[in-house]
Amino acid sequence: MSDAAQPLKELKKEHEFLVGIDSDGCVFDTMEIKQKECFIPNICKYFGLQSVAKYTREAGEFVNLYSKWRGVNRFPALVKTFELLEDRDEVKARGGKVPNYASLKKWCEEETKLGNPALEKYVADHPEDESMANVFEWSKAVNRTVADIVYGVGPFAYVRESLKKINEKADAIVVSQTPTEALVREWEEHNIQDQVKVIAGQEMGTKTEHLAFAIEGRYAKDHVLMIGDANGDRKAAKANGVLFYPINPGAEDASWKRFYEEAFDKFINGTYAGEYENMVIAEFEGYLPEVPPWKK
Repeated sequence: MSDAAQPLKELKKEHEFLVGIDSDGCVFDTMEIKQKECFIPNICKYFGLQSVAKYTREAGEFVNLYSKWRGVNRFPALVKTFELLEDRDEVKARGGKVPNYASLKKWCEEETKLGNPALEKYVADHPEDESMANVFEWSKAVNRTVADIVYGVGPFAYVRESLKKINEKADAIVVSQTPTEALVREWEEHNIQDQVKVIAGQEMGTKTEHLAFAIEGRYAKDHVLMIGDANGDRKAAKANGVLFYPINPGAEDASWKRFYEEAFDKFINGTYAGEYENMVIAEFEGYLPEVPPWKK
Protein backbone atom coordinates (compact mmCIF):
# COMPACT_ATOMS: atom_id res chain seq x y z
CA MET A 1 0.00 0.00 0.00
CA SER A 2 1.43 3.37 -1.02
CA ASP A 3 2.11 6.01 1.62
CA ALA A 4 -0.03 9.10 0.94
CA ALA A 5 2.41 11.24 2.92
CA GLN A 6 5.42 10.27 0.78
CA PRO A 7 5.64 13.69 -0.97
CA LEU A 8 6.20 15.31 2.44
CA LYS A 9 8.65 12.68 3.60
CA GLU A 10 10.66 13.09 0.39
CA LEU A 11 10.52 16.90 0.30
CA LYS A 12 13.48 18.37 -1.61
CA LYS A 13 15.06 21.11 0.50
CA GLU A 14 16.22 24.18 -1.41
CA HIS A 15 16.38 26.82 1.34
CA GLU A 16 17.26 26.91 5.04
CA PHE A 17 13.72 28.03 5.91
CA LEU A 18 10.31 26.32 5.60
CA VAL A 19 6.86 27.94 5.61
CA GLY A 20 3.71 25.83 6.04
CA ILE A 21 0.50 27.50 4.89
CA ASP A 22 -3.09 26.54 5.58
CA SER A 23 -5.50 27.00 2.66
CA ASP A 24 -9.23 27.41 3.45
CA GLY A 25 -9.88 30.70 5.23
CA CYS A 26 -6.17 31.47 5.21
CA VAL A 27 -5.15 31.75 1.54
CA PHE A 28 -8.66 31.60 0.06
CA ASP A 29 -11.82 33.29 1.32
CA THR A 30 -13.69 30.00 1.04
CA MET A 31 -14.61 29.18 4.64
CA GLU A 32 -17.92 31.05 4.69
CA ILE A 33 -19.29 29.70 1.42
CA LYS A 34 -18.15 26.14 2.14
CA GLN A 35 -19.71 26.02 5.60
CA LYS A 36 -22.90 27.94 4.88
CA GLU A 37 -23.70 26.49 1.44
CA CYS A 38 -22.08 23.04 1.51
CA PHE A 39 -21.38 21.58 4.96
CA ILE A 40 -24.32 22.76 7.06
CA PRO A 41 -27.17 22.21 4.54
CA ASN A 42 -25.92 18.64 4.13
CA ILE A 43 -25.84 18.18 7.93
CA CYS A 44 -29.54 19.05 8.01
CA LYS A 45 -30.25 16.74 5.06
CA TYR A 46 -28.29 13.65 6.05
CA PHE A 47 -28.93 13.71 9.80
CA GLY A 48 -32.63 14.61 9.80
CA LEU A 49 -32.23 18.00 11.46
CA GLN A 50 -34.62 19.94 9.24
CA SER A 51 -36.94 20.76 12.16
CA VAL A 52 -34.07 22.46 14.01
CA ALA A 53 -32.26 23.83 10.95
CA LYS A 54 -31.89 27.28 12.52
CA TYR A 55 -30.02 25.91 15.53
CA THR A 56 -28.01 23.51 13.39
CA ARG A 57 -26.82 26.47 11.31
CA GLU A 58 -25.94 28.46 14.42
CA ALA A 59 -24.01 25.56 15.95
CA GLY A 60 -22.24 24.67 12.72
CA GLU A 61 -21.24 28.25 11.99
CA PHE A 62 -20.01 28.84 15.54
CA VAL A 63 -17.88 25.68 15.54
CA ASN A 64 -16.43 26.06 12.06
CA LEU A 65 -16.17 29.83 11.62
CA TYR A 66 -16.48 31.89 14.78
CA SER A 67 -14.87 29.97 17.62
CA LYS A 68 -11.66 28.37 18.83
CA TRP A 69 -12.66 25.24 16.85
CA ARG A 70 -12.50 27.13 13.54
CA GLY A 71 -10.67 25.13 10.91
CA VAL A 72 -10.84 21.80 12.71
CA ASN A 73 -11.21 18.67 10.56
CA ARG A 74 -14.80 18.12 9.34
CA PHE A 75 -15.39 14.99 11.42
CA PRO A 76 -14.45 16.30 14.90
CA ALA A 77 -16.29 19.51 13.90
CA LEU A 78 -19.40 17.43 13.23
CA VAL A 79 -19.06 15.83 16.67
CA LYS A 80 -18.78 19.27 18.31
CA THR A 81 -21.80 20.54 16.36
CA PHE A 82 -23.86 17.58 17.60
CA GLU A 83 -22.67 18.17 21.17
CA LEU A 84 -23.78 21.81 21.06
CA LEU A 85 -27.15 20.85 19.58
CA GLU A 86 -27.68 18.15 22.19
CA ASP A 87 -27.02 20.68 24.93
CA ARG A 88 -29.39 23.33 23.61
CA ASP A 89 -32.79 23.77 25.26
CA GLU A 90 -34.44 25.11 22.10
CA VAL A 91 -33.57 21.91 20.23
CA LYS A 92 -35.12 19.80 22.98
CA ALA A 93 -38.22 22.02 23.03
CA ARG A 94 -38.65 21.55 19.28
CA GLY A 95 -38.30 17.79 19.58
CA GLY A 96 -35.13 17.83 17.54
CA LYS A 97 -33.38 14.46 17.56
CA VAL A 98 -29.59 14.58 17.41
CA PRO A 99 -28.27 11.39 15.77
CA ASN A 100 -26.21 8.86 17.66
CA TYR A 101 -22.61 9.96 17.13
CA ALA A 102 -20.81 7.66 19.60
CA SER A 103 -19.05 5.71 16.82
CA LEU A 104 -18.01 8.91 15.07
CA LYS A 105 -16.58 10.37 18.26
CA LYS A 106 -14.63 7.18 19.00
CA TRP A 107 -13.32 7.01 15.41
CA CYS A 108 -12.18 10.64 15.57
CA GLU A 109 -10.26 9.89 18.76
CA GLU A 110 -8.53 6.80 17.37
CA GLU A 111 -7.96 7.54 13.65
CA THR A 112 -5.05 9.78 12.64
CA LYS A 113 -5.95 10.20 8.96
CA LEU A 114 -9.40 11.73 9.29
CA GLY A 115 -10.45 11.62 5.65
CA ASN A 116 -12.82 9.76 3.35
CA PRO A 117 -10.36 6.96 2.48
CA ALA A 118 -9.98 5.98 6.16
CA LEU A 119 -13.73 6.35 6.73
CA GLU A 120 -14.51 4.22 3.67
CA LYS A 121 -12.29 1.46 5.05
CA TYR A 122 -13.99 1.70 8.46
CA VAL A 123 -17.43 1.44 6.86
CA ALA A 124 -16.33 -1.58 4.80
CA ASP A 125 -14.93 -3.26 7.93
CA HIS A 126 -18.03 -2.44 10.04
CA PRO A 127 -21.07 -2.99 7.80
CA GLU A 128 -23.31 -3.13 10.87
CA ASP A 129 -22.51 0.49 11.81
CA GLU A 130 -25.20 2.40 9.92
CA SER A 131 -24.38 5.66 11.69
CA MET A 132 -20.88 5.73 10.20
CA ALA A 133 -22.16 4.74 6.76
CA ASN A 134 -24.39 7.80 6.94
CA VAL A 135 -21.45 10.01 7.98
CA PHE A 136 -19.58 8.71 4.93
CA GLU A 137 -22.52 9.58 2.66
CA TRP A 138 -22.66 13.06 4.21
CA SER A 139 -18.94 13.60 3.68
CA LYS A 140 -19.12 12.54 0.04
CA ALA A 141 -22.11 14.83 -0.46
CA VAL A 142 -20.14 17.74 1.03
CA ASN A 143 -17.32 17.12 -1.46
CA ARG A 144 -19.78 17.02 -4.37
CA THR A 145 -21.45 20.24 -3.23
CA VAL A 146 -18.10 22.00 -2.77
CA ALA A 147 -17.03 20.94 -6.28
CA ASP A 148 -20.36 22.18 -7.66
CA ILE A 149 -20.57 25.51 -5.83
CA VAL A 150 -17.14 26.73 -4.75
CA TYR A 151 -15.13 28.26 -7.55
CA GLY A 152 -13.93 31.70 -8.54
CA VAL A 153 -13.00 32.54 -4.94
CA GLY A 154 -9.53 34.02 -5.19
CA PRO A 155 -6.75 34.50 -2.64
CA PHE A 156 -6.86 37.30 -0.08
CA ALA A 157 -5.00 40.53 -0.79
CA TYR A 158 -1.20 40.23 -0.40
CA VAL A 159 -1.24 36.42 -0.69
CA ARG A 160 0.32 36.34 -4.17
CA GLU A 161 2.94 38.91 -3.19
CA SER A 162 3.69 37.01 0.01
CA LEU A 163 4.09 33.68 -1.81
CA LYS A 164 6.60 35.23 -4.20
CA LYS A 165 8.49 36.77 -1.29
CA ILE A 166 8.51 33.44 0.60
CA ASN A 167 9.85 31.61 -2.46
CA GLU A 168 12.91 33.85 -2.60
CA LYS A 169 14.19 32.68 0.79
CA ALA A 170 12.15 29.68 1.98
CA ASP A 171 10.55 26.44 0.86
CA ALA A 172 6.75 26.44 1.11
CA ILE A 173 4.12 23.70 1.53
CA VAL A 174 0.35 23.66 1.94
CA VAL A 175 -0.70 22.19 5.31
CA SER A 176 -4.45 21.56 5.33
CA GLN A 177 -7.24 19.25 6.46
CA THR A 178 -9.18 19.82 3.23
CA PRO A 179 -9.23 16.84 0.84
CA THR A 180 -6.16 17.05 -1.41
CA GLU A 181 -8.23 16.90 -4.60
CA ALA A 182 -10.12 20.08 -3.62
CA LEU A 183 -6.89 21.82 -2.58
CA VAL A 184 -5.14 21.09 -5.85
CA ARG A 185 -8.20 22.26 -7.79
CA GLU A 186 -8.28 25.60 -5.95
CA TRP A 187 -4.53 26.28 -6.13
CA GLU A 188 -4.47 25.41 -9.83
CA GLU A 189 -7.58 27.47 -10.57
CA HIS A 190 -5.75 30.57 -9.36
CA ASN A 191 -2.40 29.51 -10.85
CA ILE A 192 -0.43 29.56 -7.60
CA GLN A 193 0.26 25.82 -7.30
CA ASP A 194 3.87 26.37 -8.43
CA GLN A 195 4.52 28.57 -5.38
CA VAL A 196 4.51 25.51 -3.08
CA LYS A 197 6.50 22.28 -3.12
CA VAL A 198 3.76 20.02 -1.74
CA ILE A 199 0.00 20.42 -1.39
CA ALA A 200 -0.83 18.28 1.65
CA GLY A 201 -4.47 17.50 2.42
CA GLN A 202 -6.23 15.37 5.02
CA GLU A 203 -5.22 12.08 3.36
CA MET A 204 -1.58 12.76 4.28
CA GLY A 205 -2.36 12.92 8.02
CA THR A 206 -2.92 15.68 10.53
CA LYS A 207 -1.40 19.14 10.24
CA THR A 208 0.98 18.21 13.05
CA GLU A 209 2.09 15.17 11.04
CA HIS A 210 2.44 17.20 7.83
CA LEU A 211 4.90 19.56 9.49
CA ALA A 212 6.77 16.74 11.24
CA PHE A 213 7.21 14.80 7.97
CA ALA A 214 8.46 17.90 6.14
CA ILE A 215 10.81 19.08 8.90
CA GLU A 216 12.50 15.80 9.81
CA GLY A 217 16.20 15.89 9.06
CA ARG A 218 15.91 19.07 6.99
CA TYR A 219 15.16 22.27 8.91
CA ALA A 220 16.06 23.80 12.26
CA LYS A 221 12.93 24.36 14.34
CA ASP A 222 13.45 28.14 14.54
CA HIS A 223 13.64 28.18 10.73
CA VAL A 224 10.08 26.87 10.34
CA LEU A 225 6.92 29.02 10.34
CA MET A 226 3.29 27.90 10.13
CA ILE A 227 0.73 30.38 8.76
CA GLY A 228 -2.91 29.72 9.63
CA ASP A 229 -6.27 31.14 10.59
CA ALA A 230 -7.27 28.63 13.26
CA ASN A 231 -6.16 27.14 16.57
CA GLY A 232 -5.41 23.84 14.86
CA ASP A 233 -2.69 25.58 12.88
CA ARG A 234 -1.17 27.06 16.02
CA LYS A 235 -1.32 23.69 17.81
CA ALA A 236 0.38 21.97 14.87
CA ALA A 237 3.16 24.57 15.02
CA LYS A 238 3.63 24.29 18.77
CA ALA A 239 3.50 20.48 18.70
CA ASN A 240 6.52 20.62 16.38
CA GLY A 241 8.28 23.39 18.32
CA VAL A 242 8.09 25.83 15.41
CA LEU A 243 6.82 29.39 14.96
CA PHE A 244 3.25 30.48 14.16
CA TYR A 245 1.86 33.47 12.29
CA PRO A 246 -1.93 34.00 12.50
CA ILE A 247 -4.27 35.20 9.76
CA ASN A 248 -7.03 36.82 11.81
CA PRO A 249 -10.58 35.76 10.81
CA GLY A 250 -12.39 38.82 9.47
CA ALA A 251 -9.12 40.75 9.11
CA GLU A 252 -7.35 38.53 6.61
CA ASP A 253 -6.19 41.22 4.20
CA ALA A 254 -4.61 43.24 7.01
CA SER A 255 -2.94 40.10 8.38
CA TRP A 256 -1.38 39.24 5.02
CA LYS A 257 -0.29 42.85 4.51
CA ARG A 258 1.50 42.77 7.87
CA PHE A 259 3.09 39.44 6.98
CA TYR A 260 4.33 40.77 3.65
CA GLU A 261 5.59 44.07 5.02
CA GLU A 262 7.19 42.99 8.31
CA ALA A 263 6.50 39.53 9.78
CA PHE A 264 8.27 37.46 7.11
CA ASP A 265 11.35 39.66 7.30
CA LYS A 266 11.43 39.20 11.08
CA PHE A 267 11.17 35.44 10.59
CA ILE A 268 14.12 35.41 8.18
CA ASN A 269 16.34 37.69 10.26
CA GLY A 270 15.64 35.83 13.51
CA THR A 271 13.61 38.48 15.37
CA TYR A 272 10.15 36.90 15.03
CA ALA A 273 10.19 34.60 18.07
CA GLY A 274 9.39 36.02 21.49
CA GLU A 275 7.73 39.40 21.91
CA TYR A 276 6.52 39.80 18.31
CA GLU A 277 5.06 36.29 18.01
CA ASN A 278 3.40 36.62 21.43
CA MET A 279 1.83 39.92 20.35
CA VAL A 280 0.27 38.60 17.13
CA ILE A 281 -0.98 35.42 18.86
CA ALA A 282 -2.59 37.39 21.70
CA GLU A 283 -4.40 39.49 19.10
CA PHE A 284 -5.48 36.32 17.25
CA GLU A 285 -6.99 34.75 20.37
CA GLY A 286 -9.44 37.63 20.66
CA TYR A 287 -11.06 36.52 17.40
CA LEU A 288 -11.82 32.95 18.55
CA PRO A 289 -14.09 32.59 21.62
CA GLU A 290 -14.93 29.32 23.36
CA VAL A 291 -18.44 30.13 24.62
CA PRO A 292 -21.20 30.36 21.98
CA PRO A 293 -23.26 33.59 21.91
CA TRP A 294 -26.50 31.84 22.91
CA LYS A 295 -24.91 30.83 26.23
CA LYS A 296 -23.92 34.37 27.19
